[in-house]
Amino acid sequence: MAGAVEIKTASPKVTRRNFDPTAVVPEPLPPVVTAANGEDAGVDKLDKKSREIVLGKNVHTTCFAVTEPEANDEFTGDKEAYMAGVLARYRKSLMERTKHHLAQLQHFSINNLGDPFIESNYGVHSRQFEVGVLDWFARLWEIEKNDYWGYITNCGTEGNLHGILVGREVFPDGILYASRESHYSVFKAARMYRMECVKVDTLISGEIDCADFRAKLLANKSKPAIINVNIGTTVKGAVDDLDLVIQTLEGCGFSRDRFYIHCDGALFGLMMPFVKRAPKVSFKKPIGSVSVSGHKFVGCPMPCGVQITRMEHVNALSSNVEYLASRDATIMGSRNGHAPIFLWYTLNRKGYNGFAKEVQKCLRNAHYLKDQLRAAGIGAMLNELSSTVVFERPRDEDFVRRWQLACEGNIAHVVVMPSVSIEKLDVFLNELVKNRSTWYQEKQPPCIAADIGKENCACPLHK
Repeated sequence: MAGAVEIKTASPKVTRRNFDPTAVVPEPLPPVVTAANGEDAGVDKLDKKSREIVLGKNVHTTCFAVTEPEANDEFTGDKEAYMAGVLARYRKSLMERTKHHLAQLQHFSINNLGDPFIESNYGVHSRQFEVGVLDWFARLWEIEKNDYWGYITNCGTEGNLHGILVGREVFPDGILYASRESHYSVFKAARMYRMECVKVDTLISGEIDCADFRAKLLANKSKPAIINVNIGTTVKGAVDDLDLVIQTLEGCGFSRDRFYIHCDGALFGLMMPFVKRAPKVSFKKPIGSVSVSGHKFVGCPMPCGVQITRMEHVNALSSNVEYLASRDATIMGSRNGHAPIFLWYTLNRKGYNGFAKEVQKCLRNAHYLKDQLRAAGIGAMLNELSSTVVFERPRDEDFVRRWQLACEGNIAHVVVMPSVSIEKLDVFLNELVKNRSTWYQEKQPPCIAADIGKENCACPLHK
């Protein structure tokens, strides 16, 4: 898998120096709910309506923070040793908590069911990693610990489903606005939640057309607006102008208490903060939620994502669940407990500087691919803030399957990630050019000006 993370154990010498295997602090059990006479309150003794629900402890007090690597970490190995120590202690605690499990079912069944910040009655979890990861993203998107709520989702789609659900709970009669090039999960959410959905036209780049957005807002001024803003569209990698979307809302008379913005940053949500001149995604602006995928740019080996919203909003859909001894505000029930560990490890290992370098590499390689395609006479487009290169769809489906290309109509795309090297791009280019010479021996290449613009098309008419 592209960018997959491999967890390596530090050498025994370094690990012993930093890890005390006896330093596992026993955790106190939650207090027992008692009846008024001091007896244990069984189900038959305590009325359900008056029962106190005992929640687990606040995980924020014990979470594992994500910290920036020091400049000389590559030489000293201190950061690797620290992470190895944390993982070793965590492994020991899991062994204690799973000694009554059937080993053949799974070595460690790590499940973060319920609220990330409140422990449930299932002790085999990785919440301390999860909250550390969430705090890192909260800092990235500029929102204080006490002001946000979030969780690690099972995929990017779940982040969109949750963000739009929060918007719907805040504005039950609101209209969902999304550009036509939004991810299909946005329209799935509208169907699932029985929401009125208005599709907004896009520019040739794939970015939302705010002139059309304005017209459609004015036609529905009586109802609040719930807006999906794309931080990288699915096919063209276009980034909606968040500031212009906010200006358009306010210009149409929508005050900040009449709109909710969800930012779908599945791929570029984590890349944008490291792109110069890129519009900033920040909770200092009037947005309601942001979601990203963890298995794309970050490279987590299993599908996952991160969803962050405002604490004031999530209270509208959360409820305490006695069966879990936790709070429920997530879309799914059980959640993968391994994903937070991989995310925590990667964020610690790379840090802001590491991600910044990888973003620049992706952008450079994407420009290289676009330039080489154009030099070979192949129509291609690359948005300014993107690493998604769009080009004419190959005629041979075997070629498409071999390179696992995502296609739509007359176009296909390549998403340049950190694992995509210049050498790999050269192999792809050489194979494409060689095959293309046989595809179009008797035919002209297709015109894709309607998809990527006349200036990017390489058909005979627009050369």
